Amino acid sequence: MYTEIEQQSCLDIDWFFTGNNEIAFVASAGGKLPETIAELGEKNGILSSYFRNLPEMSDVIINPELKTILSNVNETYLSDFINMAKKGIYAFDKTVLNNFLDSNYHLVASPKTPLKLKDLSPDVIEVIVKAQFNNELKDMKQIDVFKFNE
Repeated sequence: MYTEIEQQSCLDIDWFFTGNNEIAFVASAGGKLPETIAELGEKNGILSSYFRNLPEMSDVIINPELKTILSNVNETYLSDFINMAKKGIYAFDKTVLNNFLDSNYHLVASPKTPLKLKDLSPDVIEVIVKAQFNNELKDMKQIDVFKFNE
């Protein structure tokens, strides 16, 4: 389990969730994690390793509204999010960095061909289904993580 102290002191915890049988990646940027993610603890690291080692499978769409959300969008910022989207995973980032209690995240990049839950190994499915959002990922441009546990 990630404690609140770990969540605040770790600048960026990668976490994952599902939505309508597709997968999303989120960079926490010092933000409070949803309870279901915090409870995963070390199992969340297994997800990160698994997804980071998948082959590329998709072209990427950068959120066209990104430059209105952030002032400094460049290749360095985009690289990790594009990397995840190329693996078929929707990629989100914290909108207000290093503000623990701010719960807002925005879409950075999405895959043209999303990875499906059924394509994952059974042990990964067993872990990731503990973190589900009841929305279509293709329609999500932002996330409020405080609503994640509702």
